[in-house]
Amino acid sequence: MKKQVSTPNAPAAIGPYSQAIKAGNTIYVSGQLPLDPKTGAFPGNDIASQTKQSLENIKAILESEGYTMADIVKTTCLLDSIADFGAMNEVYATYFADAAPARVAFEVGKLPKDALIEIEAVAYKA
Repeated sequence: MKKQVSTPNAPAAIGPYSQAIKAGNTIYVSGQLPLDPKTGAFPGNDIASQTKQSLENIKAILESEGYTMADIVKTTCLLDSIADFGAMNEVYATYFADAAPARVAFEVGKLPKDALIEIEAVAYKA
């Protein structure tokens, strides 16, 4: 069974995609830009504030289905600049105190709305 996941506590999709799709016990969260769902703006122009907002958006989507950040098994972090990798990691680590999920992180040419980061996630709950 496939279900579209949507919550007002994360930014609405800015294209023809869903915030997330739940298939069985797995939730596939679309890439989350660091947009504040209330204002539609970035919380700041630095990688730390933008990483935190992207992760908060993922957290809100998961919580809308009764999942937590601990249920994440895989993330992909798209960075505007790989030079931000260390600062991104500092914030990212605070969201995964125990076993961190599998992850890939790399620099891309450009992100929508000139964001510094976009993060997607896959969560699983038995």
